[in-house]
Amino acid sequence: MPIYAIWESRFPGPRAAAGRAATEAIWRDMTSFEGYLTHELLVDIDDPGHLLVVSRWASREHADKSLRLYAEHPNARAVNNLVAEPRRRILAAAAGG
Repeated sequence: MPIYAIWESRFPGPRAAAGRAATEAIWRDMTSFEGYLTHELLVDIDDPGHLLVVSRWASREHADKSLRLYAEHPNARAVNNLVAEPRRRILAAAAGG
């Protein structure tokens, strides 16, 4: 069953542009992972350092595997070094599905 992996990141003002660039780089890489379906990057209108990525995966196993395989990638480390607080990941299913 397809699932959504929703990532929330908060970058302080001076690091917002670098955080967004690193986040975009991560998601360019995700397109090559097995089970990846799509994603959308959302930027908080009132706080450009607050990002949400809503991604869709073929299964939870695919989403979890990509997380494990990518955890030590330089882009993931860069984002983790730029955030104001730890990133959050929420896994969700479509209502009724």
